[in-house]
Amino acid sequence: MADNSFDIVSKVDRMEVDNALNQTAKELSQRFDFKGTDAMIEWKGELAVELSASTEERVKAALDVFREKLVKRQVSLKSLDAQEPRASGKEYKISAVFKAGISQEQAKKLGKLIRDEGPKSVKTQVMGEELRVSSKSRDDLQEVIALVKDADIDFAVQFTNYR
Repeated sequence: MADNSFDIVSKVDRMEVDNALNQTAKELSQRFDFKGTDAMIEWKGELAVELSASTEERVKAALDVFREKLVKRQVSLKSLDAQEPRASGKEYKISAVFKAGISQEQAKKLGKLIRDEGPKSVKTQVMGEELRVSSKSRDDLQEVIALVKDADIDFAVQFTNYR
């Protein structure tokens, strides 16, 4: 009997993030508390955004609005790395980057968690920026998915290629 497997990945759905960004931009332009603060949000590269406003409090509030929109679109906030507000001329800016991919260190940490606490028949293999988990039993794979979902890890994970 062939092994069943799935991949653990850490990806960001660019379309969902783009939708959240557009909703945030619309809300920033329409909300009363953002009037006259020149609050805006825009893409700065493939997986980076920049928020700006005339005061530090408003740029932090704009970031909160953006986080709220991401949560509504099921984008994990663990993948968003926002920096502290910085003064830039007459305005304040916050740069935020979305983290994608599982590093070697994170993959080893996940593999150790699965080996230590998961079913004994499960094997893990690091493949680039993802971790392949395989076993003869589909029930064992389901158990591993539940284990990883319940684990307190500091990055977002998704499960793909379940077969």
